[in-house]
Amino acid sequence: MEDDIRIQDNLYQAVNGEWLKTAVIPADRPTAGGFTEIDRETEKIMMADFAAFAKNEKSSDIAGMEDAVKLYKKVLDIDKRNAEGIKPLLPLLKEIEDLKDVADLNSKAKDFLYKGLRLPIRMGVEADMKDATTNCFYVLGPSIILPDTPYYDNDAGKQLLKVYEDMALKALAFTDLPEDKQKEYIADTLAYDKLISKKVKSQLEWADYVKNYNPMPLEEVASCVTPFDIKGFLKEMYGDRAPETLIVYDPKAVKEMSSYFNEENFELYKHWLYVSTLLSNANLLSADLYEISTIYRRTLLGIAENPTLEKQAYQVASYCFSEPVGIYYGRTYFGEEAKKDIISLVEKVIATYIKRMKENTFLSKDTCEKAILKLSTMAVKMGYPDDVREFFKKLKVDEDASYFDNARNLSLEKIKEEFSKFLKPVDRNEWYMPGHMVNACYDPSRNDITFPAAILQKPFYSLKQSFAENLGGIGAVIGHEISHAFDNNGAHFDEKGNLSDWWTKEDFEAFDRLTKDMIRQWDGIEYHGGKVNGELVVSENIADNGGMAVTLDIMHQSNEDFDKYFINWARIWCLKAREEYIQLLLNNDVHSPAELRANIQVRNFPEWYAAFDVKEGDEMYIAPDKRIIIW
Repeated sequence: MEDDIRIQDNLYQAVNGEWLKTAVIPADRPTAGGFTEIDRETEKIMMADFAAFAKNEKSSDIAGMEDAVKLYKKVLDIDKRNAEGIKPLLPLLKEIEDLKDVADLNSKAKDFLYKGLRLPIRMGVEADMKDATTNCFYVLGPSIILPDTPYYDNDAGKQLLKVYEDMALKALAFTDLPEDKQKEYIADTLAYDKLISKKVKSQLEWADYVKNYNPMPLEEVASCVTPFDIKGFLKEMYGDRAPETLIVYDPKAVKEMSSYFNEENFELYKHWLYVSTLLSNANLLSADLYEISTIYRRTLLGIAENPTLEKQAYQVASYCFSEPVGIYYGRTYFGEEAKKDIISLVEKVIATYIKRMKENTFLSKDTCEKAILKLSTMAVKMGYPDDVREFFKKLKVDEDASYFDNARNLSLEKIKEEFSKFLKPVDRNEWYMPGHMVNACYDPSRNDITFPAAILQKPFYSLKQSFAENLGGIGAVIGHEISHAFDNNGAHFDEKGNLSDWWTKEDFEAFDRLTKDMIRQWDGIEYHGGKVNGELVVSENIADNGGMAVTLDIMHQSNEDFDKYFINWARIWCLKAREEYIQLLLNNDVHSPAELRANIQVRNFPEWYAAFDVKEGDEMYIAPDKRIIIW
């Protein structure tokens, strides 16, 4: 605790101030504290295990782990990677260089997709918002270089584009392109990116998730994206079972695609594709090319160094074989006693949420009953999956092939797996987060919450912490994820995960007024020279508010002290970050800055004022008529 800061004036600094003074951010990370410290410890443990696996000092019978270790060793073989240099990538770059025209691209579109090359539009497969049991095919515009569209009109964006240009020129020097061509390729890449940036959604627009759902007949999409032959592409992909309706996530980017992709500017596209392919694959090659490929990212995050080779190897293996690695971590380091205790806590939070819904003052009986049904049918994924999916069991690493070829092949299999889902029903048992990830999530299309094993440790949770501390930590996070079922996005989905108007008009208008109150409470708060965009962060703030409300209710059912609850709430958001990363999050992240999450939400609840005798005049005080409790 910070002795010279009153908790009534700044909860976050009072709890975390002493640590923040001395904490050192690792050279290869943008942050320290909270989630990061747990992730570092998890990574340290798992790196030691992988090193032991590689030396045959340990073994695992979990399907996929053997191949994960093989890939780990491929990354570590830096001498072979350095000897190969850029050679493994040159055939792929030559394919791009040899593209003649749009017709040639159309004939190779399926092959390019499977090779991970960027087509003029992005495409994918996921659960249909209107029918969560089936998968739909969706389309959207290409990705841009900068973090968000507004960057293209400010000095920070111009500086980042210069960093990107310098990085690309360094990488292009390794190719067999003459120097004048290298400069032409990067100039065309930046020109094409600028065209795209005028059409794609901003991060603020993406935050309104429900507006992603824009069904369009294939014929209409085809007329918009011509000369790209999406009908021929889908015919080759799915034959007679090709979709007749596509879900357009980014209507402007699709409908106005002719402004950035057409016969006349095909060379711009081709050079953009060449440069993006070079940079996205350079990390699989020599040490020099890996370093070059990370310059932009390191600048964006303010990171001084890349991870060590050993850490890179673990990160690659644990990403490509995420499910087996997560199950290994969960079975090895997450005990059954803790799992049972956490599940009982989830059940208590859901039961209390149901109680609160029944006591709700702005919902009609009909809407309330449907909200309770949604809570009652919410699935809980705790720790790690029971078994490895067949897909991961089939992934293989060829010990005779290079790291580059193995990485490319694994990527190919993952792309094939995603697009094959269109012809299959939704697998509601699939986990979006592996057991070794320090995070949690709610999926509106499945109406489920996921808590990987790695987050279920101090300060979020421990059998050795008090009940109040666990409630202020993982309890509030559990409540947060449940509350996403009733935030401004999740509220549009019913208990089966379908996009559905299950509210009465009057009830939703009442909820919408509260949502606008939450936006106003946060909008314009000054932070590190910038301001919070209340509309961008509203869904996460509604979730924080709901998570705190339900767990404070549970606190009243216990005999524990509320001060321990609030102190641990502040502790889990403890974060020391590089200034570049702070600015990136402030402008683009749907989550509010960690310090504000700790300090702002508590002021809405009477328990906060009682716990620390907070009075008018204290900085952590707001008037009762300004306090917001939604759920």
